[in-house]
Amino acid sequence: MQTERECLTDEQIAAYRRDGYIVIENRVPDAVLDQCHKEIARLRAEAATLTAHTDQIDLEESHTPDNPRIRRIKLPHTLSPVFAELMKSDAILAPVRDLIGPDLRLHTSKLNMKSAGFGAPVDWHQDWAFYPHTNDDVLAVGVFLDDVGPENGPLLVFPGTHRRDAFDHHVDGVFAGTMSLPKAGLDPKDAAAAMAPAGSISIHHARIVHGSDFNRSDRDRAVLFYEITAADAFPIFGAMSPPRTLEGFDALMLCGEPTIEPRVTPVPVRIPQPQPATQGSIYEIQKQSAAKGF
Repeated sequence: MQTERECLTDEQIAAYRRDGYIVIENRVPDAVLDQCHKEIARLRAEAATLTAHTDQIDLEESHTPDNPRIRRIKLPHTLSPVFAELMKSDAILAPVRDLIGPDLRLHTSKLNMKSAGFGAPVDWHQDWAFYPHTNDDVLAVGVFLDDVGPENGPLLVFPGTHRRDAFDHHVDGVFAGTMSLPKAGLDPKDAAAAMAPAGSISIHHARIVHGSDFNRSDRDRAVLFYEITAADAFPIFGAMSPPRTLEGFDALMLCGEPTIEPRVTPVPVRIPQPQPATQGSIYEIQKQSAAKGF
């Protein structure tokens, strides 16, 4: 673990350890935000030609070709050099190195599009439920491409739940990608909202319970997520989207050095198996659960 800090204060690191998330303002320049919005416009124009989800674009249920509505852009770093360059920039990686060390690997990326007036919710869950690893130096960086306020579907988190259980995300014995707050002893009124101006970032631990409501406002809310692990965190058998080869796994390195020595710590784990018959993004998987948080 490196000893010199790149950007985070002692207070910010302590808050992440205690609460499981932090929000940092003014990390991404306006010029980069403008480039990101141009890429979104390009992909929205592509969505106008679609009538069903693709491997790149997940559509809102209210989507029509005449009124294209995207709820998620999948693996945006593979679709645009703008998103790829931002992912590898110090704006993103410096605070992550301060939290989990110099050797970092990408798990995945996604761009959640909560468009004004209809942006779909994401029900309560832990990212950890989808991809448990040998240790929990696993987190997600959210890049606020728009101003995020209480009315346009901010990320909602339960502080401190990253130090609790791996909660059950199954329905009738099948993985459903969502959990029951009452069974976990959680009350929605205790959730905290990650809100800040465009250009800010949030960082949340993979084990923290979180979700987000509909965008009920007249303002878009797009957040670009880079999910990142320490290089010595290896996926556990049964996790979703495992690497097929060591070469492919090491190709996901963002900075530092890979290893073939996993660090194993006593973290709670539930395996996301058996998988549901309906596959796709988290939105499709969560449809199996009758209990809705939003």
